[in-house]
Amino acid sequence: MKHPNLSRRMVLKGSGALLAGAAFSTRVIAAAPPPEPVTPALVDAARKEGQVIYYTSTDLPVAEKLAKAFEAKYSGIAVRVERTGAERVFQRIGQEYSSNIHAVDVVNSSDAAHFIVWKRDGILASYVPEDVASYPAEHRDADGQSASFRVWLSIIAYNTNLVKTEDAPKSFADLLDPKWKGKIVKAHPGYSGTIMTATYQMQRDLGWSWFERLAKQNIMQVQSSADPPKKLDLGERAVMADGNEYNIFQLKEKGRPVEPVYATEGSPLIIGPNGIFKSSPNPNAARLFQSFCFSRDAQQLIIDVGGLRSVHPQTQEKPGRKPFKDIKTMKDDAAAVEKEGDAIKAHYSKLFHV
Repeated sequence: MKHPNLSRRMVLKGSGALLAGAAFSTRVIAAAPPPEPVTPALVDAARKEGQVIYYTSTDLPVAEKLAKAFEAKYSGIAVRVERTGAERVFQRIGQEYSSNIHAVDVVNSSDAAHFIVWKRDGILASYVPEDVASYPAEHRDADGQSASFRVWLSIIAYNTNLVKTEDAPKSFADLLDPKWKGKIVKAHPGYSGTIMTATYQMQRDLGWSWFERLAKQNIMQVQSSADPPKKLDLGERAVMADGNEYNIFQLKEKGRPVEPVYATEGSPLIIGPNGIFKSSPNPNAARLFQSFCFSRDAQQLIIDVGGLRSVHPQTQEKPGRKPFKDIKTMKDDAAAVEKEGDAIKAHYSKLFHV
């Protein structure tokens, strides 16, 4: 991409109907293909290709463990993991397509709005792994072009060495208390897909006035949704206003002094789909890897190792974590994020001077 400030609407150009819906389209362009099992023929064809290229915003250690698990199951097929923030994944793919470079097989983003753009521009392939057929309808694209690979929350959390449980914030409103001035860390929607999605939901449900008041709290501003948990763990800030749930789980389960908080107003819900590109250089390996990603084993891996949530009906939540069904969440709306994303980033930057 020659102009790095181009909007998400301008990154990829092409024809296609504008999609409606939450994480995935509710407007059907073509009937979804039937679910496809993994066959010996697919495995043989994938081995002849020898590799799969995976662009993802998933934490690198988790993405690499997923890749190694795939390579252990399907010897002879290497997974090349390219990991960066969701907005950079989106821009990089835009750059490659504008230069007629097709170097990616499977993509995962923590901003489901990216899949609306890619689908609208007709560059995603239709492929339904067998396991995806059992997913709830709202977590699989009507045309078989993507599905929810991972689900998580953007949450409040605090450092237990710096904040007593009885004093910890219980809501987003609590973060506006003057006692937290200079003690809060927060990520940026211009870098992180998680925070972009969370910011949309929060400004919709809480209003921009909440952000205006939060901006007066001398916030430590960081980039990735993984950064607030790190700052919390190090004791550089006492509370995080947003960030991802899964890093808090990982830290807490290693004995670090962090504790999640599920805001009384509801926690922003984040969905990270996987999809395959039509121009995949390794189409059979891409299909095999996509099927693996949605298998029960892979989904349990991202829960146990990655601290993520899954909609696979055969997975189990890890003991000690608050069950997803018991958490009040805000409503995801990927179509609205795609439509309003650039305005959200601009307004946010103006308020926080970053």
